[in-house]
Amino acid sequence: MEQRRFGRTGLHVPALTFGGGWVGGVLIHGTEAEAFAALDRAVEAGIDWIDTAALYGQGVSETVIGRWLQGRTDRPRISTKFRVEPGAGDFQGQMMRSVEASLQRLGLDRVEVIIQHNMVAAEAGERDLTPAQMIALADAMEHLREQDLCAHIGMTALGDPAPLAEVVDAGRFDVAQVYYNMVNPTAWQGRTPWNSTNFDGLLQRCIAQDMGVMGIRIFAAGHLATPTRHGREIPVTIDAEDAAEEARARVIWAALEDGDGAPAQAALRFGLACPALSTIVVGLGKQSHLDLAIAAEAMGPLPEGRLSAISSLWDGPAFTG
Repeated sequence: MEQRRFGRTGLHVPALTFGGGWVGGVLIHGTEAEAFAALDRAVEAGIDWIDTAALYGQGVSETVIGRWLQGRTDRPRISTKFRVEPGAGDFQGQMMRSVEASLQRLGLDRVEVIIQHNMVAAEAGERDLTPAQMIALADAMEHLREQDLCAHIGMTALGDPAPLAEVVDAGRFDVAQVYYNMVNPTAWQGRTPWNSTNFDGLLQRCIAQDMGVMGIRIFAAGHLATPTRHGREIPVTIDAEDAAEEARARVIWAALEDGDGAPAQAALRFGLACPALSTIVVGLGKQSHLDLAIAAEAMGPLPEGRLSAISSLWDGPAFTG
């Protein structure tokens, strides 16, 4: 599998990262045997990075990964996340308790990257942090690095675009997880989608800071992968609606050609064509989804002609309203 430069970290990462989250859910909703088989297959294919979080299944994802890691000598690299409660204060204490519990579940002394899992907003909310709070959190996260609990620190680049841009421009985080897919390409393309967040070229700002970028939600909560709904399609962008995501995905699907691959493969190949993405976090429901993803990576990025055809759809009524 292609290895890509991971920004200023000095690392190279596989084009695809194994996502241990809720939406795909193979580590949370399947059997342990199914989870282990998928993890084995990923490593065999060269996917030597797993992304998880304390919130994924309330620790289930990390616990399954920890059990799978027992006795392995070829440990893949791992990123995990923590979230703080803005109103509770003591960010460093909240962070340390969460990270220590994550490492215990994983059975590890350290991971490669630890990422904050809060959204960013102009005003603090139930789970939103202001830019000033994010900078304070970055200060606290430096203690994780000093204690050798991680090599690098990262941010989840979700929330209000202007405050997000302010945090990225501050240059305090090594890594960012950025929302990018065929129904909302605004982090790179800078267009304004209908009824969703305009990330206003955020990836260009990440490049300016030489951040490693992990592309997230490449399937738009599954809408770009399959018409079958499983009840976990939760939009994470501001003002986005499930029905709107589905409508835009149908427009994309209708324009796909045989050479693009299956819909999920076309979605992945679209992401692989973005030069700002170091790796794409792929959520998986079962091992057959992983096999499709591995085959898509082998097919390579969508060619320029197909990218142009897809971009022309963004001027249509499903996207502009």
